[in-house]
Amino acid sequence: MEAQASSEIENVVTTTDELFRHMDNDEGASPDVKEALRYRQGLFAGLDMARERGTLTRVTVETICTQLAGRSMTLRRGRGTIIANPRTRQAVYTPPEGYDILDQKMSAWENYVNAPGAHDPLIRMALSHYQFEAIHPFDDGNGRTGRIINILQLINDGLLTSPALYLSRYLISTKTDYYRLLREVTSEANFTDWIVYMLEGVRATAESTLRLIDRLQQLQAEVRTAMDSALPGGGPVALTEVLMSQPYTRIRHVAQGCGVTRQTASRWLSALADAGLLERAEAGREVLFLNQAYMRTLAEA
Repeated sequence: MEAQASSEIENVVTTTDELFRHMDNDEGASPDVKEALRYRQGLFAGLDMARERGTLTRVTVETICTQLAGRSMTLRRGRGTIIANPRTRQAVYTPPEGYDILDQKMSAWENYVNAPGAHDPLIRMALSHYQFEAIHPFDDGNGRTGRIINILQLINDGLLTSPALYLSRYLISTKTDYYRLLREVTSEANFTDWIVYMLEGVRATAESTLRLIDRLQQLQAEVRTAMDSALPGGGPVALTEVLMSQPYTRIRHVAQGCGVTRQTASRWLSALADAGLLERAEAGREVLFLNQAYMRTLAEA
């Protein structure tokens, strides 16, 4: 869901259904879907590195951006990118130019983002996000890379244990304010309004995420009840976990997750489809089983 929202800010538009349908296999997916799914790869690549090293480094950032772009990404060496108004094409910000300058500024960013005593972690996240976007170190992917870093920074500072707080939906719903306040930090040194904006984003996103978790827990109980009626003995607990891992379930997911044969997995899923809990959906030569209630819950969120 974060991949969808963050990509949409960059005008890469997909649907929830498309993303989950192609999450494990992007064969036949549109270019926009493939690009949005690379965001998820970048997020988890960065998460693995942050957990392993305990810090956020330039190597982490380059790894994330490389995953997003699908090609090797390092600091800009040519002319800087001019950030323009999408309608008028007039320049609104010119990032710093020159490899040596970018190298110095990224070193300063790296020092600040890993300085636990500098400011409250949420304020430091807001300031380091501005700092990163102002440096604009890559030819492409700076916005999405910066939004991934936000979450990794909160994990690195111990405020989160997993990347479950996704700010991009808030940012896209307030996109005009997001870009306006970023510019005002540069043009007017208006740090206060920028920080307050980001703190409000954390508050609103945390509340909506908790509501989503509550609804998913309720839905999991409903799935368990439906399984008790549709399957002999109700089926294993592991089957419930597989069905709640994502809206689309494949036969191999159940076989691997429950340690059963494909025949048993297929029989279970067919019984749940016959009972109305799941819907069959074809994807090429493969049959998928869709939990519509799960998909609706995510789409509404």
